[in-house]
Amino acid sequence: MASERRIGLDFDNTIISYDAVFLSQARELGFMSADFSGCKTQVRDAVRMLPNGERCWQQLQGRVYGKGIADARLVDGVDLFLRRCRRENISVYIVSHKTEFGHYDPELINLRDAARDWMKAQGFFHDGNYGISEGNVYFESTRHDKLERIALLGCSLFIDDLHEVLSDPAFPPGVERVLFARREAVSEAVPYAVCPTWHHIEEYVFRAREQG
Repeated sequence: MASERRIGLDFDNTIISYDAVFLSQARELGFMSADFSGCKTQVRDAVRMLPNGERCWQQLQGRVYGKGIADARLVDGVDLFLRRCRRENISVYIVSHKTEFGHYDPELINLRDAARDWMKAQGFFHDGNYGISEGNVYFESTRHDKLERIALLGCSLFIDDLHEVLSDPAFPPGVERVLFARREAVSEAVPYAVCPTWHHIEEYVFRAREQG
């Protein structure tokens, strides 16, 4: 039955994009010059080249995922995917490996509360929008806990942007996996779908559903 299918989604860099926020916060912290431009990965690589680069990078992450999250945006295509899930009565769960507080954050902003506030602002929990239950959002302290949660929820499919998560030997067997990434970013053959956009993810997930 349609109502029995459960789809799990990662949060950071899967359904939420921080590219512009990483750049603006890096400039605000004085890590980047005003004329530097680039995506999250390019900002990360540049920050790590600074003196105490790893500490600077962790400080930047804390700022972005806490104070800066209000300026993050929904990844293109996620809205259409979530609306289709709702139309077809598919339960959606968000399961994220996210610490409670960021490193070197003097304001001690709760990163999990900040993420929930962002989802509320995007209409995730509103009946007139995506209609996801707030109780379907889980933040876990370790990757191991995240994988256990996916298994406990009985997800039939899970979407993540990290190859190392989906390829972890502890990933629950029987859960179909979809990697949100460009194919060229994966250097090895993987036993699951690789989709570069949410349009491709929607096509893959629902085509497979229709054929099944």
